[in-house]
Amino acid sequence: MSYAVLAALCLLAYGPTLTIPLLEDDYPNIVQAQSYGSWEGLEELTADSTFRLRATSYWAMNGLWSRFGVEALPFHLFSLALHVICTWLVYRLARGWPLMRAGALWAAGFFALHEGHQEAVMWFSAINELLQFAFGVGALLCWRWALDRGEWKGHVPGVLLFALALISKESAVILLPLFVLVAPAEKRWKSLPQLAPYALLAALAVASVLLSRGESFRFDDGSFSMAAPFWVTLPRSLFRLAWIWGIPAIALLLWERTVESWKVVGLTAMWAVIAFLPYAFLTYSTAIPSRQTYLASVGLALLFGAAAAWFGEIRGEQALHWLLAVALLHNCGMLWGRKQGQFLDRAEPTTRIIALAQQTHGDIWVRCFPRAPIVADAAVALGAPEFEGKLIWEQILDPGAEPKAVFCFDDR
Repeated sequence: MSYAVLAALCLLAYGPTLTIPLLEDDYPNIVQAQSYGSWEGLEELTADSTFRLRATSYWAMNGLWSRFGVEALPFHLFSLALHVICTWLVYRLARGWPLMRAGALWAAGFFALHEGHQEAVMWFSAINELLQFAFGVGALLCWRWALDRGEWKGHVPGVLLFALALISKESAVILLPLFVLVAPAEKRWKSLPQLAPYALLAALAVASVLLSRGESFRFDDGSFSMAAPFWVTLPRSLFRLAWIWGIPAIALLLWERTVESWKVVGLTAMWAVIAFLPYAFLTYSTAIPSRQTYLASVGLALLFGAAAAWFGEIRGEQALHWLLAVALLHNCGMLWGRKQGQFLDRAEPTTRIIALAQQTHGDIWVRCFPRAPIVADAAVALGAPEFEGKLIWEQILDPGAEPKAVFCFDDR
């Protein structure tokens, strides 16, 4: 019953956003997935030092494109289904963590509804966050199961899932400290030798990234730099994550003034800090993007769940139900209104240029497209395959050319 309720909450929060078209980077990524995501392109993908650690995204994209073309709904449904699975994993994690057990359902329910990590669910190109989470937290639960029962066989699926997490996104290596964090305190240090196979896989992933540093654009596009102001980015992102619901949850638990409540605050804060570390070295922003808060949001969800459980004890079930109703309305209101509007605005340039290409029988002069040319080229190639002309960009326009149509997004 609990799993059905959690799935329903995911659908309630994100169901209305399924009507959003594909967004800007989705189109070039799908084009790339046609080669990297196919069996024939496996060798090419493996040789690509930048993208081989995101293989699962290309496999998913290619599979969906092969079956549904560029119809947006199947892509968004796939993301939503992954979000449901990730929510179930949060519930299992909280149920198996003694300090978080009392608020497990409230924690997972909050994670299902949370608007702060919406980009990971609503933007298909951010599917690597969902895949990394599903495989990584699945591996963590297998690790915890094997640790509790003292059985090595539990590590077999755990290692396989962790390997899939590592080829979903480079930052999956940060899951290793989280494995240690969720281990029972009395077994934490004794369990470290059992991390050996996981650590070996993580070391190979790190080596792959470091050896390709001279070739990978990730070190030049602002994604990662040791010169980044992480001392600003990390605290600011933690505050943004805690606002609005985390701050009163912390205050409520600290007001309780018990050892257990202090431990909950400390452990959930540590989870969020650890999950944020790979993204704290951005140079293009001092705030971590919402899609990259997906794993860190577990810390907030567990904090909220523990605070909600204690609030219900001291104020009664009716007060708890009012609290949960306010949280639901706040998060759903943000998703259905502000966030959905922002995503529709992001999708509009590619949607409009595809529509123009579908109606035009000659070249299109592109004067002010607000994205990179590769985005428009891929969008037209996928969304208007019958288009026989070409996009002529203003900066390379032939003076003698006579395009059949002019696209200027600012003119609307």
